[in-house]
Amino acid sequence: MTTIDPTLYLKNRPTEKPSGTDLGKDEFLKILMTQLQNQDPLDPMDDREFVSQMATFSSLEQMMNMANSIDTLVQSQLISPVIQYSHMVGKDVSYEAHDQETGEKLGVITSKVVAVSQEEGWAILELENGEEIYADSILQVKAEIDEGSE
Repeated sequence: MTTIDPTLYLKNRPTEKPSGTDLGKDEFLKILMTQLQNQDPLDPMDDREFVSQMATFSSLEQMMNMANSIDTLVQSQLISPVIQYSHMVGKDVSYEAHDQETGEKLGVITSKVVAVSQEEGWAILELENGEEIYADSILQVKAEIDEGSE
């Protein structure tokens, strides 16, 4: 009889206990391996049941990965746009200007960022020329050039 050695997978894995009643993929795999090791050789586990358990394990792993991805997304969304774009203050930015009434392109304008504000979750850059633009409309960012050092 062939035995499956769970230490091949579980070796060098962190041994932290799940909190409360939460079972992770490692605990599920340990249960499955124990079940396989202790099954009756004269009445082995049904193939369909084994495939079903493996599919459950795969689904569990995918759900855990998705949950981690969603957590990462939520954390990145919690950063205030003001904080996220505060490094832009003092930088020269270029953007495409448009006529407010006609929507006609006026060309690329460059101005220094003097402040960053927020409106409905969007970062607004307040410029030295009096304009306010959305951060996503920036075409280029340049550091302020100190004229005295040339």
